[in-house]
Amino acid sequence: MIISTAKLIVDADACPKGALEILIRLSQEYGMTLITVSSFNHHIDSPCHITVGDGKDEADFAVVNRVEPGDIVLTQDWGLAALVLGRQGRAVSFKGREYTSDNIDFMLDERYKKAKVRRGGGRTKGPQARSKDDDISFEKRMRAMLCES
Repeated sequence: MIISTAKLIVDADACPKGALEILIRLSQEYGMTLITVSSFNHHIDSPCHITVGDGKDEADFAVVNRVEPGDIVLTQDWGLAALVLGRQGRAVSFKGREYTSDNIDFMLDERYKKAKVRRGGGRTKGPQARSKDDDISFEKRMRAMLCES
């Protein structure tokens, strides 16, 4: 077992079940604290879960307020990822893509453009359905990242 002082913090409102199962298993294997955060509208079964209200961005603020340098935050929210990077944490999607200072500005610009289209009555493409291959590649990427920590 590798023991790390970094925490895994999960924005659990939109966390796929398979990804959460992988994170629970890896946190135990690597001796890491796993914290899940979600609004009270979601039932999350994890060892250390924090429930917040359902206000706009309430779960995001609860996540970012717990981030310390070196922590890894799992989220699909590009805005939250940017805040995590600002606190010297690492941010990763549930497909294993790491958000970095090299790609976050482009992603935030894309988010802005898509929101503008939706506000104007248009439609934008959502994420693809999660597959078993996504879980496999996510676990491989997380293992590699945890070995780096």
